[in-house]
Amino acid sequence: MSLPPLKDVIRRYGLDARKSLGQNFLLDPRLTAKIAAASGDLVGARVVEIGPGPGGLTRALLEGGAAEVVAIERDDRCVAALQELAQAFPGRLTIIPGDALALDPSSLITAPRRIVANLPYNIATPLLIGWLGNIGAYESLTLMFQKEVAGRLAAVPRSGAYGRLSILTQWLTEPRLMFDIPPGAFLPAPKVTSTVVHLTPRPEPQAAAEFAVLESVTAAAFGQRRKMLRSSLKSLKLDTDRIIAEAGVVETARAEELSVPEFCAIARVVARLRAV
Repeated sequence: MSLPPLKDVIRRYGLDARKSLGQNFLLDPRLTAKIAAASGDLVGARVVEIGPGPGGLTRALLEGGAAEVVAIERDDRCVAALQELAQAFPGRLTIIPGDALALDPSSLITAPRRIVANLPYNIATPLLIGWLGNIGAYESLTLMFQKEVAGRLAAVPRSGAYGRLSILTQWLTEPRLMFDIPPGAFLPAPKVTSTVVHLTPRPEPQAAAEFAVLESVTAAAFGQRRKMLRSSLKSLKLDTDRIIAEAGVVETARAEELSVPEFCAIARVVARLRAV
């Protein structure tokens, strides 16, 4: 079945991009194919896509050989447009109307599963953090972020981009920045460059820690990143001197100077003190 150009789909279904939904449509089939390929060999793959819009990346995933694609879309106009694509690839595309923030992708498709998505900028970070909390459910995540956010995922200590998102991401995955996409490739064009990132879950986390505790520790530490840890960690309402001593980190250190394993050491002490 020959598929109509995406611009025709947008026109027929009145798919003007809505800022409230964080919509910026990527129509160039060469770029959508490149994003799909960045996730690895698609033949037989089971993929969850977030915010497919008119279906540009969805087409690329299916044409690349994905056995099953589950597309989560909250815009009813796009849901209707995607039905045409489902008919063109019988039994391979399932469209789930709804908010991705309220859904667990791992419950929608059987393993091994991966996520491939051009994420809406306005919900990209909370989506990622939610998926990291259940990272063992996925073989990989191939995601598009605005370039500034993508840089944080792979940032190293003592760099301006290094922060809470860097630590949570690198603790559980190996992030790889794949390629940039210029604003002009989108309709409408955003004000920022985008970057595609491939995240491969680690066989084991870099160091032992509880996800929720590490979240709270990094939030406290980077909430006042220019202060020494003995000051910034006071918001945890625990004995900060004891935390620093038992974790074995330098007492005058600032958050941006600590490695992922060092933050995990702090999180283990915090968890122990909270349990007392």
